[in-house]
Amino acid sequence: MAVIAEVRSPENFTIGKQSSMAPKNSSPENRGFDASKMEEGVRLMFLANEGDLDGINEVLDSGVDVNFRDIDRRTPLHIAACQGLTDVVDLLLRRGADVDPKDRWGSTPLADAICYKNQEVIKLLEKHGAQPPVAPMHVQNFREIPEYEIDPNELDFSNSIEITKGTYRMALWRGTEVAVKILGDEVLMDEDRVEAFRDELSLLQKIRHPNVVQFLGAVTQSSPMMIVTEYLPKGDFRTFLSRKGALKPLTAVKFALDIARGMNYLHENRPEAIIHRDLEPSNILRDDSGHLKVADFGLSKLLKFSKAVREDKPSPSHETSWRYVAPELYKNEEYDTKVDVFSFALILQEMIEGCPPFVSKPEKEVAKVYCSNERPPFRAPINRYAYGLKELILQCWNEEPSERPTFRQILSKLEDIRKVLEQRRRFKTGFGCFTIWHKRRNTRHADESSHSTNSIIR
Repeated sequence: MAVIAEVRSPENFTIGKQSSMAPKNSSPENRGFDASKMEEGVRLMFLANEGDLDGINEVLDSGVDVNFRDIDRRTPLHIAACQGLTDVVDLLLRRGADVDPKDRWGSTPLADAICYKNQEVIKLLEKHGAQPPVAPMHVQNFREIPEYEIDPNELDFSNSIEITKGTYRMALWRGTEVAVKILGDEVLMDEDRVEAFRDELSLLQKIRHPNVVQFLGAVTQSSPMMIVTEYLPKGDFRTFLSRKGALKPLTAVKFALDIARGMNYLHENRPEAIIHRDLEPSNILRDDSGHLKVADFGLSKLLKFSKAVREDKPSPSHETSWRYVAPELYKNEEYDTKVDVFSFALILQEMIEGCPPFVSKPEKEVAKVYCSNERPPFRAPINRYAYGLKELILQCWNEEPSERPTFRQILSKLEDIRKVLEQRRRFKTGFGCFTIWHKRRNTRHADESSHSTNSIIR
């Protein structure tokens, strides 16, 4: 968060960037320094904020402590690290600044530099011995280390490949290929993202199902923190759909059954249902046999049965897709497991249509369209939506969440549709075989008749 100083004077100024660990509602402001007592110290902070090397040297030469602290216990080094002023950081360190002082929120200059992605400052501070921030889940007593903890030295990234941009990587763990979700150091400065990490770990420990990606362990006692899951080399469902386009109805139904089984397991978890909230093709993976598994629980929520959830802000982050988000989530209304049912309907329709919902519209515009009760058009031939498939989709994306079916009900309907489609395919196959046999039989009889006629003539 960058805030420009409104008043340019040493006695009364606003620091450009606040502590990386300060509460989000704690905005930089005039702290009300007593100028008569702290005038030179305040001036030093101001000059560090402005990057005035000559001024800093002048104040320090006058005897002001290079480790002067303001009311939030922040030092000039904190300020320079936030602002990314490498030359100021270098000067302060050469003049004797402590490399790892902590402000009132526990943030160090290195933590601030990591938060604001000031790479040159990070390198300089580390060169002078600054210690990286301790992982938020670090425990003092080794007996408290969770059973799922993985030693990061056991993860071999030497031949690693990026699975999804910036988040998941493939690695080797004890000779087995695994997928590793890595939380960068900057995440440690974001309380919301650390809390989301804790929630995701809590959820993953509860989950064991063939249609849900298997959790193997995590790194929580050191930075960067990581979540380790099974690696599925066939990739995500988004890539598959982009390559295949529209699927045959029976294929689409079989994939839909995989997703519905995984989601039904999550929703029927006891004592709390698990709401995914980010169900979309990129968060569904394919295993070696071609079956689908639900993955990525970074936005998931536990829900007490017979209750609803309400958020203070829209749930999806900049990394998630609004294209599959239920309108009640976008509008910050109370929601429950039915938000996943809405997303499921969009995925099922996409399998039949061969393109994402409202593919020509920007992400945010799609969410607004859903709120207006508009839904993606059915353009595929009507026979592709036969045997109740279209009716099921319409029910799943109903404007009223209470009118949407549960995944148990969806499974029942999909099984009925699958049976009809398979019977139809067997009939077509059988009829085709009969037709071929009949043609061959007629051809054989014609040949035999012709042979008999020729014999008589001779």
